[in-house]
Amino acid sequence: MQPSELSLTAAADAVRERRLSPVELVDSVLDRIARVEPHLGAYVTVTAQRARSAARAAAHEAVAGRFRGPLHGIPMALKDLIDVAGMATTASSRVRADHRAEADSTVAARLSAGGAVLVGKTETHEFAYGLTTPQTRNAWDRDRVAGGSSGGSAVAVAAGAAVFALGTDTGGSVRVPAALNGVVGLKPTYGLVPRHGVTSLSWSLDHVGTLTRSVEDAALVLSAVAGHDPRDQSSLSAAGEDYRPGGEGDLTGLRVGVPGNYYFDRVHPEVESAVRRAVDRLQALGARLVEVEIPMTRYIQATHWGLMVPEATACHERTLRTVPDLYEPDVRVLLEAGELLSAGDYLRAQRARTLMRQEWARMLNEVDVIAAPTVPVTAVPAGESSVTWSDGTEESVSEAYVRLSSPANITGVPALSVPVGHDRAGLPIGMQLLGRPLAEALLLRVGHAYEQTEPARGLAPVG
Repeated sequence: MQPSELSLTAAADAVRERRLSPVELVDSVLDRIARVEPHLGAYVTVTAQRARSAARAAAHEAVAGRFRGPLHGIPMALKDLIDVAGMATTASSRVRADHRAEADSTVAARLSAGGAVLVGKTETHEFAYGLTTPQTRNAWDRDRVAGGSSGGSAVAVAAGAAVFALGTDTGGSVRVPAALNGVVGLKPTYGLVPRHGVTSLSWSLDHVGTLTRSVEDAALVLSAVAGHDPRDQSSLSAAGEDYRPGGEGDLTGLRVGVPGNYYFDRVHPEVESAVRRAVDRLQALGARLVEVEIPMTRYIQATHWGLMVPEATACHERTLRTVPDLYEPDVRVLLEAGELLSAGDYLRAQRARTLMRQEWARMLNEVDVIAAPTVPVTAVPAGESSVTWSDGTEESVSEAYVRLSSPANITGVPALSVPVGHDRAGLPIGMQLLGRPLAEALLLRVGHAYEQTEPARGLAPVG
């Protein structure tokens, strides 16, 4: 096994026990990037020289017995919405081609302080306004979509081109590519991870999240980046916490909500079967299954779009007027559509969100977590614009991928996507666990317990 194949947890143990040098680890990941990046297109830029310099510094600290924590010397990637001082933050757009960050974002600074080593900035669907990341290819099948908008981050982790990565999630943009590429994606509670220095799409829906190869890895990264930042007005005053899951996987007494509506509607049979098998596995670990009814489902799509579209247009108001031709056509259309929505439409969406949060809080008083599919269908062929369901109805690819993930953004509850198998074409399937606000520790414990019942996952078979 090459060092680039190690999970974060395994790599951290090896570095701490001085069985592996940060220099060896970073070199292995950079070698892996050189091999797979021409096939995948996960990176906007690779910072090899910077990474090797940081790895040497981390190695010197390790020799001296100075460890900054579990991320010491671990190679990471950041979605190219996240500022790193002196580097471009392009948002994968010609609009931002000349932008350079003057300072680190909060999350980049916290990861650097924890000893993590940046190996590059990853591709996003332009300004995170899409669910496919068309310039990046799926780690399991290059002819399929990577998912979005954090497609580059998910693909890099799945392919061994980063040990972990950060992404952003406005309607599923961490969890969707995590599910489609067979990695773990965590969208924390709204406000738990600061967004200062992160390019916004929709300020009331945006979250910074993690992409890792295991649930335990996600806990390690969350522990490093979570916590209050006064520069982010939405930042929660939550105390620092060690989110690493413990225990032997016994879920006795845990109430797992299984949706009787919405989450299993218009879902591919192979996805439904894999998720229901995973739910049965939770029951075998001692959990009690409780059927729940998802509230206000007829308003979910309208509420999500009613919030996101006008907020995104407001963020881009100046450049949409001055350099409209620099946007890709799909993003430009959405931004222009936002100018047609009235203040009344936006306020109605905000009122619907308030009611939805109240109803979800009532539902989550009855169960501890909800288990459901992350996306209704595995990675579709690149260029495919719609999905046709068994009843003959047609749905756009973007609407299909966002449908099951957007409720967690509207309500702000934490959500974790965990791989639960593959379809007959060998494409990954994800199960989504949702919980009460600030219940990340419980979600991670449940996800970790499930993960312990499965064989260890290897890298995507990139040729």
